[in-house]
Amino acid sequence: MLLRPSLRTRKTNKIMKAGSGAIVEEGFVYREETHLTVLKTSLFFPGDGFTAHDSKGVLVFRVDSYGPEGGDAGELVLMDAAGRCILTVRRKRPSLHQRWEGFVGEGFGDKPLFNVRRSSIIGRSGMTVEVYRNAGAEYQIEGSFGCRNCTIFNAEKEVVAEIRRKVDSYANVVLGKDVFVLSVKAGFDGAFAMGLVLVLDQIHGAYGNGEEWN
Repeated sequence: MLLRPSLRTRKTNKIMKAGSGAIVEEGFVYREETHLTVLKTSLFFPGDGFTAHDSKGVLVFRVDSYGPEGGDAGELVLMDAAGRCILTVRRKRPSLHQRWEGFVGEGFGDKPLFNVRRSSIIGRSGMTVEVYRNAGAEYQIEGSFGCRNCTIFNAEKEVVAEIRRKVDSYANVVLGKDVFVLSVKAGFDGAFAMGLVLVLDQIHGAYGNGEEWN
């Protein structure tokens, strides 16, 4: 007897395929769309630290201070709730146009997983993300991180993650830019998405208002 997958199973498999699966870590690939509330833990310096909680208020990711007094601003470490290093993003030097690379864990002696660069110097705006592990895998980031309004697309122009202002549902007001929502589609790597948030924050801070690339 031939068992055919249910419509729900086929739909889930299609979504998981669109999300591309693990890039940083399998454990952060969500089977359902997930909304993370991201909070900047300091407003004194661009990218001074972050925490990210799920819809139940459980801590998922954290980034300790990496401002001028917290170490090399050209290197950021994403940790899980227990403080384990998941991903290191590092500015590639020399780099005139804010090229960043991502490495597994603390990133010592490893080849990069991906790089983030401006899509073009003159012409098309936005950022391009190239994933080395999956040959030919590429993502585009469009929008304004400064306004907390960004969309991440895969090569098929399907939305895999979004950054949006957070709305207080009780008071029906938009909260400040220090707190925002990172929505991760089913099948997409949440740790990878959070790593891109760190890079965007650094690039936005370097350009002052971020308008040069959005």
